[in-house]
Amino acid sequence: MPELADKKPSGGESALTAGCLLLLVLVADMAAGLLVVIVLAVRGLGRMDDGSGRTATGVPPVDWAPVLGFGSLALAVGVTAVVLLRIGHQVIGAVQLTVCVLLAVHTLWSWP
Repeated sequence: MPELADKKPSGGESALTAGCLLLLVLVADMAAGLLVVIVLAVRGLGRMDDGSGRTATGVPPVDWAPVLGFGSLALAVGVTAVVLLRIGHQVIGAVQLTVCVLLAVHTLWSWP
């Protein structure tokens, strides 16, 4: 009887697993990104309503919401990338790492 430990998965099974994993990671990242966009949009609407009835008396307070939102999203994507690279999915991990770097650059550009 051949042992199951000696059996290697075929190329089709590993490609299907990698494709499903990529789809799952992309859906999770899109959901997290959508959450950040919704939070930032609601904060923007709140700022528009606050300024309607009063005059500007000084410098507005610093808004750290974009930095915190995009920074946390970059951190989540980076952790996902490291986990994917550690379990052996180099291509998906490299894509995630690229997205993490782009989000980190965007976070630094939005620094007040």
